[in-house]
Amino acid sequence: MAVQALKKDRKNIKRTGKPAKVVKQASYAWQGADKKGQKVTGEMSAATPAIVKAQLRKQGISPIKVTKKSQPMFGGGKGKPVDAKDVAMFSRQIATMMKAGVPLVQSFEIIGQGHEKPRAQELLLGVKADIESGNTMADSLRKQPKYFDDLFCDLVDAGEQSGSLENMLDRIATYKEKTEALKSKIKKAMSYPIAVVVIAVVVTSILLVKVVPQFQEIFQGFGADLPAFTLFVIGISEFMQESWFFFLIVMIASGVGYKMLYQRSKKTRDRQDKALLKFPVIGPILHKAAVAKFARTLSTTFAAGVPLVEALESAAGASGNALYRDAILRVKDDVTTGLQMNMAMQSTGVFPNMVVQMIAIGEESGSIDAMLSKVADIYEQEVDDAVDGLSALIEPLIMSILGVLIGGLIIAMYLPIFQLGAVI
Repeated sequence: MAVQALKKDRKNIKRTGKPAKVVKQASYAWQGADKKGQKVTGEMSAATPAIVKAQLRKQGISPIKVTKKSQPMFGGGKGKPVDAKDVAMFSRQIATMMKAGVPLVQSFEIIGQGHEKPRAQELLLGVKADIESGNTMADSLRKQPKYFDDLFCDLVDAGEQSGSLENMLDRIATYKEKTEALKSKIKKAMSYPIAVVVIAVVVTSILLVKVVPQFQEIFQGFGADLPAFTLFVIGISEFMQESWFFFLIVMIASGVGYKMLYQRSKKTRDRQDKALLKFPVIGPILHKAAVAKFARTLSTTFAAGVPLVEALESAAGASGNALYRDAILRVKDDVTTGLQMNMAMQSTGVFPNMVVQMIAIGEESGSIDAMLSKVADIYEQEVDDAVDGLSALIEPLIMSILGVLIGGLIIAMYLPIFQLGAVI
């Protein structure tokens, strides 16, 4: 039944010229008996129970019972979304299988059927069906722009045209793994200052709303003037008690409004990128990360046979920062006019001198891609070291900030008591 359905689907593809519709996968628990008559059990993802039974028979197992597994109540429907790490992983898996002699379509089927995420199964089996209909892998991937960007598809296209798709997929997997690791480090570095601010705001708010009013009731019985610092803290406490809800709404509205503006306005995104580069501690990390992304992307694309001008355009989009994006596009324009890349990079005033010099050596020796790969390795390691250093710095920083805030509130509350003691 499953084979007939597949043949019917293929005929429909040839007649309509449209890619095959992806059949939704479900997880099935099965029980069966092997060739020796021993009972075996397991799980399998498939479109129908009939396909599960057919697959089991191919494996020499006589199916006894096949039941569909129920979805968790709060599982979110299709489950976890496909992320960049998944794309890197099955790029590596497909490259490994192709090097082992497994055909491309079969590689997609094996990985798709065995993936733990239903959405990834649907994606991979959809690409497999599209390739079966006669499209190239690059064209099939371009129909899924949410998961495969232009750079990914262009590299796959270059691999197909050169006849070295498995090597290209292996290189793409390395590129994706490196870039995702770098993104993870940047997120980690950015999350530390945010964590400090959030903790400080929460602790201070609790003290102002819950603790300071208790002291205020005590001070009302003193019948004496309170110190200016104490009055200042009490004023903030009264404001927080009366207007905390309004303050919370303003904070949320400001955050949502800025997020919408950031998503819709290119100028806002560019200004934020450039402003972040000027921040202490965080700025140098972002500089190094942008250089590492530029070098890694340009190395991968240029080594894949992509012309330098096109490779520079891809690297500009992948740099992750507006300042470096604009600088790389200027380099691209200068290279188009015949200027050497190292001189064009130097004229921007953005790239470190070491990077420029290494590119110059690469141009002279004819090994730009290898030199760019070394640059990427160097700066990725520097980002890693900087993030580790920030991790070590953040704990005493949090303690210092909380100490100043809490200590200041305590001093403000105990100043009247100290003064009263001095009078007595």
